[in-house]
Amino acid sequence: MTLPLTPSRHKRLLTLASVAAIAACSLGQSQDLVWRDGRLKARPRTVTGTPVSGFVQLRLGRERDGLLFVPRAAARGPVPLVVMLHGAGGSAQGIRRRLFGASDSLDFALLIPDSRGPTWDAIRGMYGPDIAFLDSALRIVFSRVSIDPSRVIVSGFSDGASYALAIGRMNGDLFTRIVAFSPGFIPPSTAAGKPEVYITHGNNDPILPFEDTSERIAPMLSRAGYEVTLKTFVGGHTVPPDLMQEAFAWALASRAAQKPK
Repeated sequence: MTLPLTPSRHKRLLTLASVAAIAACSLGQSQDLVWRDGRLKARPRTVTGTPVSGFVQLRLGRERDGLLFVPRAAARGPVPLVVMLHGAGGSAQGIRRRLFGASDSLDFALLIPDSRGPTWDAIRGMYGPDIAFLDSALRIVFSRVSIDPSRVIVSGFSDGASYALAIGRMNGDLFTRIVAFSPGFIPPSTAAGKPEVYITHGNNDPILPFEDTSERIAPMLSRAGYEVTLKTFVGGHTVPPDLMQEAFAWALASRAAQKPK
């Protein structure tokens, strides 16, 4: 599923794709062939022992790596996991500061990986280095923390939201829900499963105009059989704190709790 792009957006993505293709990647080009279908292999499993809580570096990459947050609640049993993907030109540290600040009171595990290049690999129409890196990062999470398999969420902002929509669809047997903050389009992807989708977008977004993006994405997903919630707000290319809290509350709630009594 691919959404048509506006000319300006398409030009920007092609520029970023060219830079990303040239950028050196620690995983190498051979990984592109192995991971080109976009499928993730890591899965939650039972973990014994008490994990250390707080934010830690993944230590998987050199210049670009990522962060893992383990909540104190993980010592008492399985917790939800949110995978959060930054926008083009962003980083794990940047999105942590922007969305979560110095908070250490989250009650869910949080994985924030860095893309291998300036943006995510599917922007250039292929899946490879970023999927491989994300799979390695998920293996670390699942080896350290007991994760509730019914609450594994992929989320992202801007290009990260577009990527979240793609890998969430391709890995719907892992991700139960997708939260997309101001996505631009859905990169080519083959669906596996039907995760629920929550989208937020500003009605005056100068970078990814609502009428060219989420206003088309949401009904397209609905027609494909996905359960979609679309929330618009007055504003630009950002994530309002109240909508972020609402989106994560929706994503992290158990399915049983959301069913009408």
